[in-house]
Amino acid sequence: MKEKGKSHDDCSHVHLAIQDTLYVVNGKWKLLILSILINNGTKRFGELSRESGISPRILSKELQELELNQLVTRKVCDTKPVTVEYSATAYAGTLKEVIDAMIRWGENHRKRILSQ
Repeated sequence: MKEKGKSHDDCSHVHLAIQDTLYVVNGKWKLLILSILINNGTKRFGELSRESGISPRILSKELQELELNQLVTRKVCDTKPVTVEYSATAYAGTLKEVIDAMIRWGENHRKRILSQ
């Protein structure tokens, strides 16, 4: 059903924007990783794995994809043993409003479902 005052091109633009967003943050881990890094700052790989509950193999893959999309930076520290730190970029900060809205919605949804 076509919304009053909305053209087909407007709807296509909206759908494309949603698809682009989902492409970048898809899966169940990326937003969790970003939330941790945006809200808690830089984390070492092991810390991030423990805090998120994500296996190292999956975390590594997700971080690579986030880095490709300029949402996370990776810093190899000159330590023995070598440590790797991950930080949210300033660009990732543009997702904070979206993540905060998802947190609020998730909290409200959980309350609604558990109160039945």
